[in-house]
Amino acid sequence: MHNYATESDALVPLNRAEDTYRRLKEDLFNFRLLPGDDFSENEIAARMEVSRTPVREALFRLQREGYVSVVPRMGWQVRPLDFEKFDQIYEVRILLEESSLQRLSRKNKVSSIGALMQTWCCPPDLRESNAKAVWMLDEDFHAGLVASGGNPEIWRIHHDVMERLRIIRRLDFTKPERVSATYEEHAAILEQIHRGRIGEAQRLLRSHIDASRLEVRKITLSMLYEARLEKVTPDRREQ
Repeated sequence: MHNYATESDALVPLNRAEDTYRRLKEDLFNFRLLPGDDFSENEIAARMEVSRTPVREALFRLQREGYVSVVPRMGWQVRPLDFEKFDQIYEVRILLEESSLQRLSRKNKVSSIGALMQTWCCPPDLRESNAKAVWMLDEDFHAGLVASGGNPEIWRIHHDVMERLRIIRRLDFTKPERVSATYEEHAAILEQIHRGRIGEAQRLLRSHIDASRLEVRKITLSMLYEARLEKVTPDRREQ
């Protein structure tokens, strides 16, 4: 009698590991696991009601992405947020996006931004208001600019850079005024590209990214303060 797993059986642990990874990442992004927190695989496995195997696979994946680190003889730790490093990564991002705009101009691919203009150059009553949806549209906007430059390797590097910033960047759309500013600034950048004024588009792009960088730092620090206060005094709202 043969003893082997069917294809559907084989998918179960893979799906469980992927689900555990996504849930853990959500905990990190929403500061349910705070920067500097120590934890063990057993604690996570018990809370998520899974075995240690998918937890370990998820943690190694998050370690490769820079979100957690191993503490010898102690377990795991959420890596502290390093805003100096984030600033350095933002600078790399700006260089990649500015370079892509220059390439777009040289290759006469200005027409490739048509889909982006339909999304962002619209009246206020047609704008998306859901924070998560705007975040995803924003990701598509910046990835679309880079893709329009026509260099797949620059796009790949840019994708990796954006992944490293995602833990703080997604917070930029939690305030309505930031959503409005994003629409207006994206539209202004696209208008300059459409008119062939690439230098001005690059200037606006750098200003746009810098403004977002400063805003997400403020929001992140505020959310961390609230999360730590909640952790220390969980019943304060009932008092």
